[in-house]
Parts: sequence; C-alpha cells; structure tokens
Amino acid sequence: MINSHIIQLLAPKIQTFPSGKEFIYLVGPIKLPVNLDGETKTFQWYSWMKSDKAMESGELIESLAEAELAERQQSSVLVYGDFAEAQEALIRMHSICHTGDIFGSKRCDCGFQLEQSMKMIAAHGAGALFYLANHEGRGIGLFSKAMAYILQEEGLDTVDANLQLGFTDDARNYDDAIAVLRALRSAPVTLITNNPRKLAALQEAGLNVGGRVPLWGDRSAFNEKYLQTKVNRSGHLAESDGWAGAETLLPHAQG
Repeated sequence: MINSHIIQLLAPKIQTFPSGKEFIYLVGPIKLPVNLDGETKTFQWYSWMKSDKAMESGELIESLAEAELAERQQSSVLVYGDFAEAQEALIRMHSICHTGDIFGSKRCDCGFQLEQSMKMIAAHGAGALFYLANHEGRGIGLFSKAMAYILQEEGLDTVDANLQLGFTDDARNYDDAIAVLRALRSAPVTLITNNPRKLAALQEAGLNVGGRVPLWGDRSAFNEKYLQTKVNRSGHLAESDGWAGAETLLPHAQG
C-alpha cells in the first residue's frame, strides 16, 4: 500500500479526462529547467498515459508499480510561459525520433527540429512542445524503423520503405495530444510544422489554429533525399509555401 501522505501529495497534480472510450491521466506541472545554447529556460513538464479504466488518483498511484509502464512509452508536453492565458501561443507536435533526438543522427532533421522549436517557443514567451512517444518512424515503432533504415540503405526512400514493410506512409494519430491540448488551453494556437496533415488533424478536431510557422534547417548530404521525399511524396510544405500568413508571426524563426 502506498502511504496516504504520498497520495495526498500527488493527487492534486493529476488530471483525468476521456479520450474516445479510454481515459487520459495527465500529471504535472513539474518545473523542468532546460539548457538551450548555454542559457537555462524553465519549462513546465507534464506526462500522460492512457487506460481503458476510470480510476481515482489514489487507485492510479497504487497501480503504477504493477503496470510495467517502462515497457510502454508515455508521451509528454513541455509548457512555457502562461500557456493557458497568453493571447498568442506556439505549439509543436513533435514525433519521437530515437536516433535523431537522442543520438543526433544526421539521417533526418528531427533533433534539429526538437531543439529549434523549444528555442522558438521560449523566444515567443508562451507555448507548448508535445513529445509524442508512439510516433517513432511515423508510427511504425523503433524496431520496424531499423528495418526501414536497412531498406533505405538499399535505395528505397522513406515512404517506400514503410510501404514495403506493410505499413502506411504515415500511421501517426494526434487524438490524445489534441485532448491534452484542450485540457491546457482553449485559445487559438499557432503550429510549428511543415506537415499539412498535422494542421488538418487539429482543424478537423475543431481547434482554433491561428497559423503555421515553418521549421526547415540542418540540411546536409546525409538527409537531402529524406527532406526532398517529405515534400515530393509526403506532402510537406516547402520552405517557400505559406499558410494563413503565419510567416509574419515569427519571421526570424524560419530555421
């Protein structure tokens, strides 16, 4: 049994809300000082998990040790400034990339986009970075991504590699992140992305998306084909493409 005092400390930090037929448990905020180019910026960190069971906070806390959560990755969100009330706020829906975000792989631009979007949010003064743990390899998982990388080394592009393994080009789903966003902010947001599918997901959910900020950069010989495939086959908006005039919001944040 968990000590009742521990439950009393943790329970106020837990929010519960439905997502379809399941429930999302959001824990936070937690102060998280982050090093951005030698300067410390303090974000507020949240993490969430899903369950098909509705639980009180005490029951949820009691269940953690038996839930084997380390075997299943959970997503999280970094919030900066007065995200709930600020007139304008930037958000980034960032898909986890084990190789790019952690190891600094140059095969993609994910690590660059992760760090750059955090800088953009901090510079803007209010925003949130959603780190989506079930999006590895556009939703195919890390092990399958490793096999897709082998196929890419044999000449296939990122889209064909996923298709040849039996997956769709992009299997990512944003429903849970959208539910968490609704819980944290009701005012309009501006999305940091090059991907119109992310824009569409938010708009189709009825969210008020006030614009888009592009995020291109870190081009190299190692990822040039990858970046071109994003535009030519996955429909990503090229650097010169605008949407809703959002480029005027943060003209310095082009990446």
